[in-house]
Amino acid sequence: MLDRYGVIALFAFVAILFPAIPLAMAWVVRPKKPNRSKRTTYECGLEFEDFPQAAQNVWVQFRVQYYIYALIFVVFDVEVVFLYPWAVAYNALGLFALVEMVIFLGILVAALAYAWRNDLLKWV
Repeated sequence: MLDRYGVIALFAFVAILFPAIPLAMAWVVRPKKPNRSKRTTYECGLEFEDFPQAAQNVWVQFRVQYYIYALIFVVFDVEVVFLYPWAVAYNALGLFALVEMVIFLGILVAALAYAWRNDLLKWV
């Protein structure tokens, strides 16, 4: 019985060691020249203003298109996941499931057309 646990322990050891070795090697060979510009925050193409008032004023202007684009991607990505179980069980489902999937895909195409028509898919 201990030989079975030995195999599990070996797999656990390799599973921990496999990502730890490259991370340790990267930490050893990385360039270590930190400076002020490398430690600044960089997000969404906007540079951080480094002055005391920036800590008090948390309102930063950014484009809403980033969030809209990400939200549309997530919606379509999650909705398309529903196609996989339907495709696997297609032969057992019958005509009703086919009509239901056509309606589902029609709603997705209508949403895509709406987003396209309103220029929500442009990465600005």
